Amino acid sequence: MRAQSQIDTAVNRQDFPILQQQTRSGNPLVYLDSAATAQLPDVVLKAMWDFVTQKNSAVNRGSHELAEAATIAYENAREIVADFVGVSAAEIVWTKNSTESLNLLAYAFSNASFDTAAARFALTPADNIVVTRAEHHANLVPWQELCKRTGASLRWLDLTPEGRIDLDTAHVIDEHTKVLAFAHVSNVTGAIAPVRQLVDLARKYGALVVLDACQSVPHMPVDFRQLGVDFAVFSAHKLGGPTGVGVLYGKADLLATLPKVAFGGSMVEVVTMESSTYKTAPAGFEAGTQAVAQIVGTAQAVKYLASYGMDKVQAHDERLTAYLLEQLQQVSGVRILGPLTTQDRLGVVAFSVAGVHPHDVGQVLDSYGVAVRVGHHCAQPVHRHFGVASSSRVSIAPYNTKEEIDIFIAALRKVRAFFGLE
Repeated sequence: MRAQSQIDTAVNRQDFPILQQQTRSGNPLVYLDSAATAQLPDVVLKAMWDFVTQKNSAVNRGSHELAEAATIAYENAREIVADFVGVSAAEIVWTKNSTESLNLLAYAFSNASFDTAAARFALTPADNIVVTRAEHHANLVPWQELCKRTGASLRWLDLTPEGRIDLDTAHVIDEHTKVLAFAHVSNVTGAIAPVRQLVDLARKYGALVVLDACQSVPHMPVDFRQLGVDFAVFSAHKLGGPTGVGVLYGKADLLATLPKVAFGGSMVEVVTMESSTYKTAPAGFEAGTQAVAQIVGTAQAVKYLASYGMDKVQAHDERLTAYLLEQLQQVSGVRILGPLTTQDRLGVVAFSVAGVHPHDVGQVLDSYGVAVRVGHHCAQPVHRHFGVASSSRVSIAPYNTKEEIDIFIAALRKVRAFFGLE
């Protein structure tokens, strides 16, 4: 385990094989797209390799040695991830990504009936679901569809000019609100939501709180119990783990009565030709064969992050973000979409370049070896809030350096000139 006052990126970067390459331009890779998918340290790759070469087998099925070893690794991973976010292993359900986790919840709610133990999840046309304008589509569209299926109405909290959740619009939360769903950190503005205030409002009216923690869990200390949320989701591939693994947290008492949505092997107790009974959570929500090697890799990614100390990860993020914001504001024609300081924000920084389409910005940057995200980032409503259709986005990770930001800024200064605008 590391014992340092701050992250030593000179050492840290050696843990990431992909960062050692040159790009097709001949320049070193400057990877600033971790909010989309973070890179994997070699210990994660090794953990998955060791599993598939030494323990690969079906979990919770066989009684032979490999099956036992695979099952232990699978459930140990659940313990590690649960501890990382301050909850119990029984409250962690494996999915394939956060989009699936959110859809699982929305479909489970639509399967609820008022004459069952799941009555608190059932909705009627008199009810409403509240989100915010800043949501990723994965935390918006499933709730839109749930409203269509149940007749409930969808409401939303609006945003301030700089893109923060505007609590002056919180009157949309009322005694008919059944669900309040919002992102802990916006994947466009980087703004950190006022979680405790929103949770308190939801509690006032008895609403359930669903937290999209995809951008927060990899970059700051997060404890779901302390935050007081009812459900939360995050994805392995944004914290240095593999793709194909999502995490759904649910309070134990809620998971106990949440209706099942996927049926088949592993999640059943007794099956007859006439009917079936189902296992309790989390197994009851994990039908079929899971991505076991990837789940083992996810646990190793969590251990890797935890070895720094999440307070140090956040401090590193804030230092680089402060420098990034300062430098961006000195580039002609650049507009930052979101807060201009690091106060209650993380290193997810979207921006537009006057007169240049974001895809063209991305291609020019790529010619210098700089990788950023371009497009609407699965968040069209928040872009409309800023009066643009799309943007370019830089995102910070523990392996990024001040020198990489300098390379990015130098390349960005050449964009408008390349198109004859300066």
